[in-house]
Amino acid sequence: MQLDISKNSLPVYEALNSEARLEILQLLSDKKMNIKELAKKLGLSSAIITRHIQKLEKAQLIKSEKVPGKSGMQKLSFLTVDTIEIHFPQKIYHSYKLHTNQLGVGHYTDYHVKPTCGIASTENFIGQVDDPKYFMDAGRMNASLVWFSEGHVEYMIPNLLSARDAPELLEISLELASEFPRSNNVWPSDITFYVNDINIGTWTCPGNFSDVRGRHTPLWWEDKNSQYGLLKHLRISQYDTCIDGKFLSNVVLSDLGIKDRNLLKFKISVESDAKNVGGVTIFGKGFGNHDQGIILNLYYL
Repeated sequence: MQLDISKNSLPVYEALNSEARLEILQLLSDKKMNIKELAKKLGLSSAIITRHIQKLEKAQLIKSEKVPGKSGMQKLSFLTVDTIEIHFPQKIYHSYKLHTNQLGVGHYTDYHVKPTCGIASTENFIGQVDDPKYFMDAGRMNASLVWFSEGHVEYMIPNLLSARDAPELLEISLELASEFPRSNNVWPSDITFYVNDINIGTWTCPGNFSDVRGRHTPLWWEDKNSQYGLLKHLRISQYDTCIDGKFLSNVVLSDLGIKDRNLLKFKISVESDAKNVGGVTIFGKGFGNHDQGIILNLYYL
């Protein structure tokens, strides 16, 4: 589950603001339990436990289902989330000038992918699923979701710097998950990033998430399919390359030869010799939790 600091995430923060509800989550992480069992474990009344369960259900941290029991139907609750990430607003670098480009996820200019794979718009699949040749379908320009198990897609971006401009920082933000048929919340994948053919580092994505629906994911997309990714921020500075503020590699901005190029290249790859070959899903506008494509910010003086 991915949260931010808007009011949309308040139900989760409110649900977690209770020692009793935290204990319920701990108990449900081991097995499914009914109201009576939880009440006995916590030494609380069934009425109080029921209110706690309703709060956790509203926050989409747990779900409940009715199943046959010894004395008729009983309601069993179970945990639906194993990871929560909190996304804070993007930092703004006020002292720099800025060129921004936002690419649609289907605007790649080169690709080599292996099934499972596919592309989709906010309205339907584009071409046939699991057939790489459809990655060149003209409809890909309308894609809001791209996924593949192994291989790469590469994007070309205009370099708008003039000869007198000095690049200071390149930031790339995009929403990513791994790739698994349907979905698997625990499915690590090593995703490698290249800028201008330079390997700037590899990040291990923890899963392909479907515990809750993506905030922007269209209604036609089934619940059991991948719903959202994690918003990642790559920053290549004069000192190193970081992802979400954590060190990723020793590649620095000058290694990328930005001043000498009219076009910049950005490649997202799942290498065949990676430790975790778990694929990648790239979310664009109209899918996932963040209504954006691939954003490239080039800060300069």
